[in-house]
Amino acid sequence: MSEEQEKQPCSCHRTKERPEKEYKDLINRLSRIEGQIRGIKKMVEKDTYCPDILIQVAAANAALNSFNKVLLAEHIKTCVTNDIREGKEETVDELLETLKKLMK
Repeated sequence: MSEEQEKQPCSCHRTKERPEKEYKDLINRLSRIEGQIRGIKKMVEKDTYCPDILIQVAAANAALNSFNKVLLAEHIKTCVTNDIREGKEETVDELLETLKKLMK
């Protein structure tokens, strides 16, 4: 691989600039989830009773699902909509593949 090719980002990975409000909301959600995971780890380290840990894991899963819903909605409202307007119909296939993976 040439030096020039190594410097260029992979064209298969797209990026998205997010408005400041959306960015902060997503980061705040992830920070809360990160805190929940650290709390679960501490519970295991302290030999907390299994059902208590399981309830916290369920709460973390719910928070991740909520994060996915918010991110997916924004993706559809922005990226998918813009691509369809620009005639990039392959974005619909990409969205369908993403949904399949989310629904496993």
